[in-house]
Amino acid sequence: MAKLDDPGLFGRHWAAHYDSPGNPDPAPAVDFLAPLAGDGPVLELAIGSGRVALPLAERGVEVEGIEASPEMIELMRGKPGGDRIPVTVADMADVPVTGGPYPLVYLVFNTLFNLTVKGRQEDCFHNVARVLAPGGRFVIEAFVPDDAKFDQEEREVQVWSVTEDEVRVRMHRYDRTEQSFVRQTVVFTDGGVRLQPFGMRYQWPEQIDAMAAAAGLELEARYANWQREEFGPESTDHITVYRKPS
Repeated sequence: MAKLDDPGLFGRHWAAHYDSPGNPDPAPAVDFLAPLAGDGPVLELAIGSGRVALPLAERGVEVEGIEASPEMIELMRGKPGGDRIPVTVADMADVPVTGGPYPLVYLVFNTLFNLTVKGRQEDCFHNVARVLAPGGRFVIEAFVPDDAKFDQEEREVQVWSVTEDEVRVRMHRYDRTEQSFVRQTVVFTDGGVRLQPFGMRYQWPEQIDAMAAAAGLELEARYANWQREEFGPESTDHITVYRKPS
């Protein structure tokens, strides 16, 4: 197995700094998801540090999660209410839960693309369809691929931080044929050099729609953001709602 195919890799490298300033405000996502929760429970794939799950639970929604990284789960457990959310430690593509059916399953912050092994994104859709209740929704947040941005990122070495103790730089390499990329964050300290690799297999919205359709899910709506602004040719991200037929 390639290093990037390990579902727990992200958490091992990034849990310690994941909740640093810069992550999106969860409030718009929570406002969007809460009305779809019905009587619950709802399921978050790659629940991480509970950025969305915890404020959603504060609304009275019963939330369950799947997360491959024990480090990320520990981070969530240290927050108020984090010990009350049941989490299955597993690869999210397998959706290995014993509960359900769920009126809502959701996957935010481009995390569908973290499934880098061919066929695993499709597995995720089929397994979500299996645990959704009839009429239930699967909500995905993802970026819209942009070749011009990819070209720029490949040309640049991004300097992320320079301090007395360390220097962090970031580089990208894209494979257009495979629709994948590898990103390396290189950390230089007086103790040596540390690599923090990260990879994605990205998809255009219509490709995601095809995976959903193959799993028996119908496209219900697509928006440019959590505020439900209209999705169009210039949109850089999308919030897409798929529905399991009744």
